Amino acid sequence: MADKRDYYEVLELGKDASAEEIKKAYRKLARQYHPDVNKGADAETKFKEVKEAYDTLSDDQKRAVYDQYGHVDPNQFGGGGQDFGGGGFGDIFDMFFGGGGRRDPNAPQRGNDLQYTMTIEFKEAVFGKETEITIPRTENCDTCHGSGAKPGTKPENCSVCRGTGQQEVVQNTPFGRMVNRRACTNCSGTGKIIKDKCSTCHGAGKVKKQRKITVRIPAGVDEGAQIRLNGEGESGTRGGPNGDLYIVLRVKPHEFFDRENDDIYCEVPLSFAQAALGDEIEIPTLTEKVKLKIPAGTQTGTYFRLKGKGVPKLRGYGNGDQHVKVTVVTPTSLTDEQKDLLRQLGGFGGSAAAGGEEHHESIFDRMKKAFRGD
Repeated sequence: MADKRDYYEVLELGKDASAEEIKKAYRKLARQYHPDVNKGADAETKFKEVKEAYDTLSDDQKRAVYDQYGHVDPNQFGGGGQDFGGGGFGDIFDMFFGGGGRRDPNAPQRGNDLQYTMTIEFKEAVFGKETEITIPRTENCDTCHGSGAKPGTKPENCSVCRGTGQQEVVQNTPFGRMVNRRACTNCSGTGKIIKDKCSTCHGAGKVKKQRKITVRIPAGVDEGAQIRLNGEGESGTRGGPNGDLYIVLRVKPHEFFDRENDDIYCEVPLSFAQAALGDEIEIPTLTEKVKLKIPAGTQTGTYFRLKGKGVPKLRGYGNGDQHVKVTVVTPTSLTDEQKDLLRQLGGFGGSAAAGGEEHHESIFDRMKKAFRGD
């Protein structure tokens, strides 16, 4: 674990960072290294590193453990030449803190959870969708129903551990004799021996299958959101419940819209004439085009708010807002007539006030027409 970077360093934060600061840093870096935006060779690796750091530091319990122990490698506790039989870390805790007795190897066991990363379009995250995915998962064998034994037969108790699934190893240490329990090497901890194996799963009791699952993505989800599908993970053992399936969402950036929580941001250009004289322009929103009135004398960088034109709130009612930033675009290619009009406006080519207010209006009208190409 020594090669792993500190999670706070990954997110460019101090150890006293608040939950909101952690979330904000994750959003910034996830967008920066998103493979659909950043084509760098290490973008995918950095994106995963940022996601891993966020998953730990955004969870209060995981963060507390990380702050105390850092990147702990459980295997380091099995060193020193002592044989802990592959279960050393758990056995140490059982030894000193009481493991509640031996575990029954034949008790029902819950199946493993699965994780599936799904990339969706920007507007699919906004409005939600229903889709079908195919995942590989381990399921109980249909032939032997998970027993691993040939139909008509059944597993037998292991003769070495007598069905307990564990062996005891006595060791002499400087602290006295210590008894260590480990998985039985004869039955691999199952407590059972299968003499006649199922021809389909070859005694494993499970097979790999491709399973189609319908996923309903709610409106308003964002980058990094997780959807849990109960019971859609791997099959349990000996009648235990299935694990869960976690869908982790990655959202593609939009070429025009940016998102911050439930609000949408965009930037639109204005001509010099539109900013100076005012205008009514058409603005794309997530659902339609709307009219936006630009007051005369609008400065570049001004923001306008379109209330309720943002993202549907994932928890609650209503929508966020859309914020429109206007940028005044300076023309780079002017005709002689347009240059003359600008000189008149700036007072360089004769008296701009010669005709009074009406003359100014005439200049602006002509300039507006020229910029429009009329």
